[in-house]
Amino acid sequence: MEFSSNIAAVITGGASGLGYATAKALAAEGVKIGIFDINEEKGQQVAADHGWTFANVNVTSDEDVDAGFEAVRAANGQERILINCAGTGNAIKTASRDKETGEIKHFPTDRFDLIIQINLVGTFRCIAKSAAGMMSLDPLESGERGAIVNTASVAAEDGQIGQAAYSASKGGVVGMTLPIARDLAREQIRVNTILPGIFDTPLLQGAPEKVKQALGAMVPNPARLGSPEEYASLALEMCRNPYFNGEDVRLDGAIRMAPR
Repeated sequence: MEFSSNIAAVITGGASGLGYATAKALAAEGVKIGIFDINEEKGQQVAADHGWTFANVNVTSDEDVDAGFEAVRAANGQERILINCAGTGNAIKTASRDKETGEIKHFPTDRFDLIIQINLVGTFRCIAKSAAGMMSLDPLESGERGAIVNTASVAAEDGQIGQAAYSASKGGVVGMTLPIARDLAREQIRVNTILPGIFDTPLLQGAPEKVKQALGAMVPNPARLGSPEEYASLALEMCRNPYFNGEDVRLDGAIRMAPR
């Protein structure tokens, strides 16, 4: 897909981190930007700073997602690009024993389900609603109607201790990529997924510098944290290259996560 001012994009989780970097990269190519984010204050500020359109959206809510697409489309037109970066995680063992008291606890099911609802169901919700909108458009000269990029994680393949929910949610994103690409193939809508490794995003920015350096040193090459701009570069290539479809691609400096 050739980028231009006639192309609109929606980026979920677009107020910070990977989503923000991707929104900036697309904007630099002339694309009209709409961002969804659950942080209204941050989202409003980012949109005002860049001249983008913002919608306060919780991706677990059909009503929020519908209203978000309606608002952004009213400003920019129907999107041809969707980048799914909204997500979160937690770290709880499936079952554990308190070292001091010996009390045995298990992973609360509601907290497991919350991660699934945000990372997996929320991603699918945005894909389905965006794809339905893309189908209303005429194809571009290239024959394409749209492109969708999802965010999974290397935890989908080598999740660490305490990451059962997170790994399950991201594994689900990986698992649904090819079926969705096949579902949408006749409509000329492509679907791909990025599996980031350890990236310098807001989740890590509060960590001490020594901790971040130690994490970066775990990466074989280059031995550092990934930058959001590197994620954005791959996301744009997935949108730009018309033969890039149905793929799940690790972006991780060749790291394979240890158990802990």
